[in-house]
Amino acid sequence: MVKSATPPKAGMSSERRNSLFKLGLLLGIILLVNVVSRYLFYRIDLTADKRYTLSQATRNLMGDLKDVVFVKVYLEGDLNPGFAQLRNATADLLDEMRRYSRGNLEYVFINPSEDPDEETRKALYRQLYQKGVQPVTFEERTAEGMERSFVFPGALVTYANEEMPVQLLKSQLGVPREQLLHNSVQNLEFEFANAIRKATNPLRPEIGFLEGHGELDTLEVADIANTLKSSYRLKRVSINGQLDALKGLRALVIAGPDSAFDEKDKFIIDQFVMGGGRVVWMIDPVIAGMDSLKSMGGWMLAPARELKVEDMLFRYGARVNYDLVQDLLSSLIVVVSGRMGDQAKQQLLPWYYFPVMTPKDNHPVVRNLNSIRGQFVSSVDPIEAPGVQATVLLSTSQYSKVIPAPVRVSLGELEYKPDPARFPNKDVPIAVLLEGDFTSVYKNRLPPAILSDSAIGYKESCKGGKMLVIGDGDLIRNDIVKGSPVALGYDRNTGTTFGNKNFFLNVMDYLCEGDGLMSTRNKELRMRQIDPVVLESDTRPVRLIAVSVPIALVVLLGVFKALFRRRKFAKQRL
Repeated sequence: MVKSATPPKAGMSSERRNSLFKLGLLLGIILLVNVVSRYLFYRIDLTADKRYTLSQATRNLMGDLKDVVFVKVYLEGDLNPGFAQLRNATADLLDEMRRYSRGNLEYVFINPSEDPDEETRKALYRQLYQKGVQPVTFEERTAEGMERSFVFPGALVTYANEEMPVQLLKSQLGVPREQLLHNSVQNLEFEFANAIRKATNPLRPEIGFLEGHGELDTLEVADIANTLKSSYRLKRVSINGQLDALKGLRALVIAGPDSAFDEKDKFIIDQFVMGGGRVVWMIDPVIAGMDSLKSMGGWMLAPARELKVEDMLFRYGARVNYDLVQDLLSSLIVVVSGRMGDQAKQQLLPWYYFPVMTPKDNHPVVRNLNSIRGQFVSSVDPIEAPGVQATVLLSTSQYSKVIPAPVRVSLGELEYKPDPARFPNKDVPIAVLLEGDFTSVYKNRLPPAILSDSAIGYKESCKGGKMLVIGDGDLIRNDIVKGSPVALGYDRNTGTTFGNKNFFLNVMDYLCEGDGLMSTRNKELRMRQIDPVVLESDTRPVRLIAVSVPIALVVLLGVFKALFRRRKFAKQRL
């Protein structure tokens, strides 16, 4: 007896309905995830160096926002791979910061070159430059020849009526392009967090520039002062024996004094330090200058300068020495080397008294900074002081020479080829940061009448103090051309811009604001690059692995899936 086959039921089979249900469920989940992701940003940082994790200081800053911070990023458009990487890293960071801002951070990317009208573009370029967003020019070879383009790797942070610029791409002399880009990405969190903090903080600390002892005048510090005004309140202060002359200041800048301090002024500065005030000492213990050198026919005798603050600095933990430091790694000056007809022949030669100092310490003040130029610098020795920690922020190269005062300085030194053997000193300290518990230089030196005077309020020590001692009084002095200040750090001879301005800005942030946000600069992102030696020796194995391994994985996955399906349907037939 033969059984007839059961006819299939009309309508859709249960297996097909089940498959369609799973497909619809999957599509629904994908759609739901996409909708939710538009309003909720979250990611898990699985990187070893936690490059996508914000510091606690930045999280607190974003969580405390009371109103919307709007960020305009001008890094957009047809970018080369390097700038595209910087653009994507900026977007990732702002997404992460917006997550902690509770809706109080918005940003937009703008292409400043997208307008077809050239005049409109140039007007926007000028506006961005005036606001502190610096352009970068680069040339690309096209079918029509070399084409020059402008890129503005920067941003503007706006909060209420405050606007702060952010420079995304950092400049560092002699640093390879890949490392420069890496350092810029590494600094993004600090740059944005610092700009947001400054824009949202209405109570700005007050900084005083001391005068009355021959310090740099208003025009000589005009550029750094104009830059500081966006973050601090500034004033010129003269002590003149007034006990309350420094009252209300968070920091005091003593830039290049040329005359001695009397005991009363020293006492007032000492008590300012004991009260928690921060001080930046920029001292020239030797009298030397290019104007004097030129006026005396190309040579001069540079004697020691008595400022009478040596006892104070020694008690705090530093000693500025009566010497001048030469360095083979130095900036260039213009020298007349002869005449051609009736015209002078000029030449650029390294001037060893103008060292170019590349920060070597990993301290957040100097990390990833461009080289800093000094002018007739003197060495600074850290001195052991109880409760005080000294950190060398700036030092010379491994080919340096320390010459005790008085020093015979002559342009004739440029005529001889430098011999490294004549520069035996190495890493001579020029700028030393002092932190800790300072003791008053007047401890055990004052009569009981002053100690008991409530109007004076004498303090013999302080906790958690900070100060910086620099053996160069001209570190923040800008050049003056036709009565107008030139940008600080700009070298008119070579067109190079040194990092003096950024160094001093970091110093003031560290002294006045503490190391909360500055600690974000300690985050180190490791560069993971293929070994160039391996690539140069034989690239075939690397290329073979890079091409074949992904293909082999896809093939293996396909074979595995086919075998799995065959086994599954074989069981169903049984």
